Amino acid sequence: MSKRAVRDQEFDLFIPRMNSLPLKDQRELMERPFFSLSKRKRLKPIEYTSPEGDTWVHVSANPLFGIATIWDADILIWATSRLNQQREKGGNDLSPTLHTTAHELLKAIRRDTGGKGYKDLEAALHRLQATTIQTSLRASKRDKRAQFGWLDEWTMDVDPATGVVRGLTITLSKWVFDGLMGDKTLLTLHPDYFTLAGGLERAIYRMARKHAGDQPKGWVCRVSVLHEKSGSESPLKQFNYMLKKIVEANALPDYELAFTTTNDRASAVHFVRRGAAERAQLKAELDAESARRSRMAAEDARATEVDAMIDRRRVRDSGDQ
Repeated sequence: MSKRAVRDQEFDLFIPRMNSLPLKDQRELMERPFFSLSKRKRLKPIEYTSPEGDTWVHVSANPLFGIATIWDADILIWATSRLNQQREKGGNDLSPTLHTTAHELLKAIRRDTGGKGYKDLEAALHRLQATTIQTSLRASKRDKRAQFGWLDEWTMDVDPATGVVRGLTITLSKWVFDGLMGDKTLLTLHPDYFTLAGGLERAIYRMARKHAGDQPKGWVCRVSVLHEKSGSESPLKQFNYMLKKIVEANALPDYELAFTTTNDRASAVHFVRRGAAERAQLKAELDAESARRSRMAAEDARATEVDAMIDRRRVRDSGDQ
């Protein structure tokens, strides 16, 4: 076994395996276009304003690196998942700075652990730190604008003799860290999320997970709204073509997809969690059974109380005689 393999095994003793770590992501990031959906360098800013006009997002690139991609965001999901696990175990002194190895991180997000994987990881870290996000989300009331990057800093510990990357330290920005530390701000992703190859597939899954959730009737969304929420650079016609392929394949984790139309005949997609209707029916039956048992228990308790009253009256009447 190589020295590098031995070293990675030593680190593995202290770092939780991702396959035993529920994947978590922030709700706010899942329904809005914060990331590029293309692996090509994107320099064109991402602009999004909600239909109500109260929420907006502006993402701009560093010309040297481009906008952080939806694949780069896997690093943020990994960090969020680890910190959430520590919090659930009772950790009180959680820090936005995480220590790991590049090898472990690549394995966790299901990436190549060869030379190309390390180069891709370094490029992703550059983009995450260099991308500038401005948004009204969680901004102070005074200026209604928050500005941040995804990472404040990161460092790689490289062996000067071999060039092998050993340790890796990343520090989440305050906006990201504060978001994952709030109550009910995280959602669980399917373990196969990292295997989704297409950027649009990932964006569509994230929106479905956020909006459809486990609702028995699912979620219906206009194609035009999906286009806006995804932040896709493609024109609506081309977006519709790519979306059609995803719906026809119907291979997203968790959710069934089908085209439908709204009341005003606009093209839309219906998302429903697989087995949601069956689970809802089972829950209703269990709730009904629980209510029946509660009624029976109350009736039994009342009957016992009445029997006791009758017994006391019999004893009293017997004493009078």
